[in-house]
Amino acid sequence: MTLSAEINFDGLVGPTHNFAGLSHGNVASTKNRDASSHPKAAALQGLQKMKSLMDVGLMQGVLPPLERPHIPTLRALGFTGTDEHILSTVQKQAPHLLASVSSASSMWVANAATVSPAADTTDGRTHFTPANLSEMFHRSIEHPDTGRILKKIFSHPDYFAHHDALPPGSFFSDEGAANHTRLTPSAESPGVEIFTYGRSAFDLSTPRPARYPARQTREACEAVARNHGLSANRTLFVQQNPAVIDAGVFHNDVIAVGSANCLFFHQDAFLNSEEFIQKLKRCFTGNPLSLIEVSRKDVPVEDAVATYLFNTQLVQLPGTENDLQLIAPMECKNNSRVYDYLNHLLAQNTPIKTIHYKELRESMNNGGGPACLRLRVSLSEAERDSLQTRVLLDNALYEDLVAWVHKHYRDTLSPADLADPQLLQESREALDHLTDILKLGSVYPFQLS
Repeated sequence: MTLSAEINFDGLVGPTHNFAGLSHGNVASTKNRDASSHPKAAALQGLQKMKSLMDVGLMQGVLPPLERPHIPTLRALGFTGTDEHILSTVQKQAPHLLASVSSASSMWVANAATVSPAADTTDGRTHFTPANLSEMFHRSIEHPDTGRILKKIFSHPDYFAHHDALPPGSFFSDEGAANHTRLTPSAESPGVEIFTYGRSAFDLSTPRPARYPARQTREACEAVARNHGLSANRTLFVQQNPAVIDAGVFHNDVIAVGSANCLFFHQDAFLNSEEFIQKLKRCFTGNPLSLIEVSRKDVPVEDAVATYLFNTQLVQLPGTENDLQLIAPMECKNNSRVYDYLNHLLAQNTPIKTIHYKELRESMNNGGGPACLRLRVSLSEAERDSLQTRVLLDNALYEDLVAWVHKHYRDTLSPADLADPQLLQESREALDHLTDILKLGSVYPFQLS
């Protein structure tokens, strides 16, 4: 088996980063609705996080933001005329639509796709399925452009297989890697892929949340696993606890995170948790498995949601066997109960040896922490060498991207600014420049038309 290395591909925050409060069930998103945002600061915070991981020896990649405002969607909804006229009309007649097509939510690339590494698939290729994100209109329009970008970056047919997003609608609602994680005994071993769902679409007798939507269906999980050619012996499906969804845990990565052979999760994360843990242990028979369960006594669910304790990144530094580092938002340090728990955790005999706190206030205020900002892709050296684009971060690319942000991004953005035709022009100029920096070619609708 070819040795692979996990690369965190972080989403670049887009020029229209704003607080529209579009994500029902995401407490932070709705809490900060209509506040002014700071796109430049948000993008620079994300880039600094990427660089800090690169500086400690981790492979780091970047994924570009999507074109926003998305004029093609407005045209499909019956608005006509010049782009500028459409913006003006929508602002007057349907401002809620303008907010939806201007969302910079593609920055949270944990929702971009589900990725299965070559070691896990029957054809020995890495498989990608863009998430249809059917539960939220503002995100449901993402997958055509997301899929096009992923195909451009991971283009070699001998190494990569790309699938269409699942059929739209509630029955196969798919939220991507935010509800999927992979554990493995070692870098060269096949992994255990864990799909977490909120409800069964066809079996209405099964539990489901009452207050907020369960965005991922079991049927979607099973379809992705089939398309990726995963082994039934190394694929687990587990239901998220409906009670925590109603408490604001809109994705599983807000209540659990895993990496290497370690699963870090809250006591209330899963329905039928004991049954799931026993199945997971059987998948690791003969191999070490570390399970770190956080009790509700130590960290209540509301604190986990407020701080995104589990929307952290577990990363393994090169050359270390079992030692993991936790990349946490600064909110974890500012909450006394969570901070006390994490300090206690460091004193225990677990794989988590170090915790780094990062300032991601703009992303956090919009409902996304460190884990939301990255899509994990395990690639062999040959797969990495096949990439023809400039998406793997180094110091030169980091400096180019920082300069790009300073040149093109506004310091502050208010909800009213979304109708400004100049913002549309600024955003397109920024993305046109970005495709040159990343050597992507033409990938955006305005470039292709």
